[in-house]
Amino acid sequence: MMQLTTNIAMAKGLPKEEQKELGRLIDIFNKHQTANALKRRYYEGHIKLSEVNLGLALPKNVTGLEIGCAWGEKAVDVLAARSMFDGYVGANGEDASLMSQIATQNRMIAEYMKASKEELKYGCVFGTLSADRSMAIAGAKQGCRIRFHTPENAAAEWDGEKGRIGCGFAIIALSEDPNTNERRPSLIHFHTETDLWIIRRGMDDFDWRAERHPHIMGRPLMEPLVWNATAAKPFGRSRLKEPERRLMQAFVRTVCNATIGLEFATSPQKYLLGVTEDQYETLVNEKFQQYVGAIIASTTNPETGEKPSFGQLQQGNITPHVEMLKKLAESMAAATHIPVTEFGVVTEANPMSSDAILAQSQELVALAEQLNSGNGDSLSIIAKMAQAIALDVPMSELTEDQAAVMPHFKNPAMPSVAVTADAAVKIAAARQGFGQTDVFLEMIGFDQADIRRIKSQESRARGVAFLSELEAEEETGETA
Repeated sequence: MMQLTTNIAMAKGLPKEEQKELGRLIDIFNKHQTANALKRRYYEGHIKLSEVNLGLALPKNVTGLEIGCAWGEKAVDVLAARSMFDGYVGANGEDASLMSQIATQNRMIAEYMKASKEELKYGCVFGTLSADRSMAIAGAKQGCRIRFHTPENAAAEWDGEKGRIGCGFAIIALSEDPNTNERRPSLIHFHTETDLWIIRRGMDDFDWRAERHPHIMGRPLMEPLVWNATAAKPFGRSRLKEPERRLMQAFVRTVCNATIGLEFATSPQKYLLGVTEDQYETLVNEKFQQYVGAIIASTTNPETGEKPSFGQLQQGNITPHVEMLKKLAESMAAATHIPVTEFGVVTEANPMSSDAILAQSQELVALAEQLNSGNGDSLSIIAKMAQAIALDVPMSELTEDQAAVMPHFKNPAMPSVAVTADAAVKIAAARQGFGQTDVFLEMIGFDQADIRRIKSQESRARGVAFLSELEAEEETGETA
């Protein structure tokens, strides 16, 4: 867990007002690090038995037992997989030339896939922009670098009056501290409404220097992608809230109880009464041999005259634990709106029909549409700022076509190719010319690489046919 020192806010070259803003941001960052680390730990499934033990069934000496729980990852990744950013399109439906180049250079489709998971894990993720002259773009003065940062390496302050970020910072690079051998921030980008401040670490944690890079955007070059925001929490809420984490704790506790119960079921408790002290010592020292041995023999106790009696206690039953796991999985499915099959509950004796599975996924699709809608607004703002940076103009001077660039997402319902192809054929029959569009080819299952090959070969075939017609006409003229 990373904590920042206030020395960063005292960087040389940073004005007093900016020092105050950066100091507030560092306080915000440090305040949320414990909660963010907890969310990351639950997403990765590292839940300690010491935090879930009720002190009733689990003995204290099993707190070192590790039991993984993938429910946190499922709650995040299954929804994120439904949000498929597919690039930018222009106002006229064609490719947005400038923004498409910027998106390609920044690998935004791949970066969005990672950013959407982080957004759902923490509640938000921050997109930052900066001019980069090393990224040459045709028809632009400079390139634009777009990065995404989690709340574990960035922080921002919300401006309620303007309905956007007022200021924020992002840790860009880490380096090893020679004094402690720990990796510490070495490069920070501090965003304000008028400037991008590049703050670099010197020889130690007391040596920070700020370099000013003014811009004409009129707002910080920072935009959040937010999930499930409220008026009280403008930076959103995580998919791994307290109720979901409690269910994951119950899962770990139940699995541990079931594991202990299975151990007793594997080696059931036996008893032997009426033995001598020597026989008792032998049995205690050779427990495993007595467990696996086919015959246990004993003579009459010479001291009491008793004949030893052998018995076995009733084995434990793990069925209640299994039923409890199913109930917990159903509760987790209800809380996250994810089909219960994703949490490992499969009833082979009575499998669900395709209609039932589809009905279960409707809420998940609705959540994905909500995610796409919110992120679409943020990606549109990022696109406007990116184009303005590349052209070195304010956003107000973008052309109508540039300002109208919008993100495109694939269908979150993820219909099968057969269903989509059938719909495409019906649309083509009702709408003249639709069958010649790229959208038609996408709907029947071809990706962009296939579409390019198809159009190229169609163009080549038309060229060959045209030459054949010319040759036929020339031969006809000569014969006449």
